[in-house]
Amino acid sequence: MDDIFVEVGSFQIPKYGEHAEGDVFFSKKDLNGKRIVSVLSDGLGSGIKASVLATLTATIGAGCIAHKLSLERTGGLLMRTLPVCSKRKISYATFTIVDIDSDYRVSCLEYDNPPYLLWRGDRLLETRRDRRILRRQGKGHPASMEVALSSFQAVLDDRLIFFSDGVTQCGMGSRRFPLGWGLEGVIDYVGNILSVTPDISARDLARVVVQRALMIDEGKAKDDITCGVVYFRKARRLLVVTGPPLRRDRDRDLAALFRDFRGTRIICGGTTATIIARELGKRLSVRLECVDPALPPPGEMEGADLVTEGILTLGKVAEYLERDEVVERLPRNPAAEILRFMLNSDVIEFLVGTRINEAHQDPSMPVELEIRRNVVRKIAGLLEQRYLKKTSVRFI
Repeated sequence: MDDIFVEVGSFQIPKYGEHAEGDVFFSKKDLNGKRIVSVLSDGLGSGIKASVLATLTATIGAGCIAHKLSLERTGGLLMRTLPVCSKRKISYATFTIVDIDSDYRVSCLEYDNPPYLLWRGDRLLETRRDRRILRRQGKGHPASMEVALSSFQAVLDDRLIFFSDGVTQCGMGSRRFPLGWGLEGVIDYVGNILSVTPDISARDLARVVVQRALMIDEGKAKDDITCGVVYFRKARRLLVVTGPPLRRDRDRDLAALFRDFRGTRIICGGTTATIIARELGKRLSVRLECVDPALPPPGEMEGADLVTEGILTLGKVAEYLERDEVVERLPRNPAAEILRFMLNSDVIEFLVGTRINEAHQDPSMPVELEIRRNVVRKIAGLLEQRYLKKTSVRFI
């Protein structure tokens, strides 16, 4: 079980004509990195109001679990806290809360969202749900709400897929789907995807489900559409090498660390790429078909999955991560390629050289080195905090 990595991915689009997403997907790890909480909340209606209420729900739910409240107590607290629609007498937000402990024991609390799907490899598993009635008091509020509690022991290749009703109800009223796509439609579609691409990442699976729902809605989402996926898989590793080593006699060590790494390998920096190509006897070339005026073009070298310029490109990666950009909507450039590799990896190692590049900077003014260090640390922090990746930074 020690080689299992828990990948959490999501994808969402707002209702057509809205800029704010009324669904919220939120994930966090505890301080020890051994417990993961994911929450999908669907705010009533759409737009800013729905977004605020869904955000409130997701934040409270995740906070309760992080403070070790039981799922049932968390549900009760949410019930007492959330406002209720005065006309429809229902809570302003629905939710699915997924709590994963260090032994991969998964506990779920569901309220009014479509039921999650549990796939073990290519098989859909039945999950026993314990229905509970939570009582609430207050004038004008419904007396109770029904929640579903469930748990299971996750194993390698398990996938937990959960989504808002924008997925199951897409296409409603159309000639082909008069009652919407429906849960069975989602099950059939996911089953087909997993049979064709059994190693599809959590984020990519969430993306294709949402895109299929949008297609059924004829490209104009009738509601917010969100899908989240938790995938228990063997870790996918990525190495990012940037900057030459402090001493030239360690060039060979840098190249050996790159050569011996088992996983995806990226080189960021022309000098770094030249050193590794020279030490390993490889040919280095430039790819001119991928041209973005804002960034230098990428290169190619046998044994490297991607070769790019250094500081400018990494700075753009940090900018994309900070803005939480959707990689599919980015221009085709080296920074977007790096981001795509990072999001599809689980364990990301940075090997950072500490030599000053004399071609760019006065050696007595090591500003470039500090920029490189800070950018790498910023990227690593964003990957851990927002995308639940495992990262490490090593200086050479």
